[in-house]
Amino acid sequence: MGRLDGKIILLSAAAQGIGRAAAIAFAKEGAKVIATDVNESKLQELEKYPGIQIRVLDVTKKEQIENLAKDIERIDVLCNVAGFVHHGTILECEEQDWNFTMNLNVRSMYLMIKTFLPKMLKQKSGNIINMSSVASSIKGTVDTPSLQERIQARPNPEQALKDFLARQKTGRMATTEEVAHLFVYLASDESACVTGNELIIDGGWSL
Repeated sequence: MGRLDGKIILLSAAAQGIGRAAAIAFAKEGAKVIATDVNESKLQELEKYPGIQIRVLDVTKKEQIENLAKDIERIDVLCNVAGFVHHGTILECEEQDWNFTMNLNVRSMYLMIKTFLPKMLKQKSGNIINMSSVASSIKGTVDTPSLQERIQARPNPEQALKDFLARQKTGRMATTEEVAHLFVYLASDESACVTGNELIIDGGWSL
């Protein structure tokens, strides 16, 4: 405990999944977490955890990000988690789907970093963690349907799940808490010499 004492962490997509697990893990280690998301009702569930304050934020909106920055004097860690992977091949991906994906996955990180990096440079310290799917430059795929869609499309869903897990080198999916443990390490002073690298948690799927 206390690995993140005194650190101020700004986190996107915190209302559920990996973002939620990361927010809780950060707070448990002593950080002051500013948890953001577009889903206000889900986000409010985090208010019961000491050390977490919530802010409704659409990371695709430059004005909203800049307004939030006015209320944050110092930031030690910027954690960009918001993202979306379109399910299917390029033939099923319409132009509006492509635009939405690039806007949320890429442009939002640009907007967040451009807005908050000057604060880090001024204080001569800071840490940026960007999360993305391994279905990217890490590992090419023919299409990227969700696990649920893959299973439901098969005649025998239970066997489909077994087949999928058989391709996982660990035999199971990573949990959100396991990914959050990596986030805690990257946000802590323990990772001071880790920079500019891809760190993968996918149960061996990309191997």
